[in-house]
Amino acid sequence: MSEVRYIAIEGVIGAGKTSLAKKLSDQLKARLVLEQFEINPFLSKFYQDQKRYAFQTQMFFLVNRYKQQQDLFQENLFSEFLITDYIFNKDQVFAYLNLSNDEIKLYESIFPLLARTIRQPDIVVYLQSSVDRLMTNIKKRNRKIEEHISKSYIEELQNAYNKYFFKYDASPLLIVDVEEIDFVNNKKDYDDLVKEIFRENRAKIEYYKPERKLIV
Repeated sequence: MSEVRYIAIEGVIGAGKTSLAKKLSDQLKARLVLEQFEINPFLSKFYQDQKRYAFQTQMFFLVNRYKQQQDLFQENLFSEFLITDYIFNKDQVFAYLNLSNDEIKLYESIFPLLARTIRQPDIVVYLQSSVDRLMTNIKKRNRKIEEHISKSYIEELQNAYNKYFFKYDASPLLIVDVEEIDFVNNKKDYDDLVKEIFRENRAKIEYYKPERKLIV
């Protein structure tokens, strides 16, 4: 367990990133760093008019994520572990999905300058789920900022995430199928997932699909 100190949780909107990050942080007495989506003044406008507000939304996130990540270099003497609910490089997923060609050129002139100073996680846990379940989770948590998110956008985002993590090699990667588990309310589901995260002698990329046993 001691070899894994910095854990980053990733996944499409509604996958349960923040919920898992908080539970891990509570259990491990870890330093918790959460993405500050709620302070982005352009985000709710973006979900209503993506073309008009994509660049402003993206650049705000890029700068804010960079500032947060710089703080990760400041070691917390009272915490052995660090948990985040995003990785800095995932900023590219949204950029290439949402920006125009001209905006991408400007973005590409800025992103590498920031990314080269970013600390990489010891492991990335990528939560995968169906679009229908993601939409159900989004509606269930009922965030006003997300009320205009469309199913088609989540589908596009999921495809973009899958393509990105198919080529990801910056850190060890654990891909978790969370379609049929509930790590928030089911202790066994959560405990089994934690064991997978801290399992020794893992490959660079691994896929974890929990088996749901039928109750007769």
